[in-house]
Amino acid sequence: MMTLLAVLLGIAMIVAALVAVHLKNLAAAVVAAGLVSLFASVMYLLLAAPDVAMTEAAIGAGLSTVIFLYAVKKTRGREVEDD
Repeated sequence: MMTLLAVLLGIAMIVAALVAVHLKNLAAAVVAAGLVSLFASVMYLLLAAPDVAMTEAAIGAGLSTVIFLYAVKKTRGREVEDD
């Protein structure tokens, strides 16, 4: 049962990563990348590493996603100048 759950989480991580790479909307891509971190934290929990799982959930899925979303929001609407 644990092996099946680990395989499903691995597949979900790969799918979320591919979605993050192929999305045109930056905010949606950041959320998809946050899902990869969230799935990774669950995988660490299954591997009996709760301290690593909590750190990945807090920093990887939580804080990094919020910082990236804030950066996308702040840079939206600006034009790139060509030199």
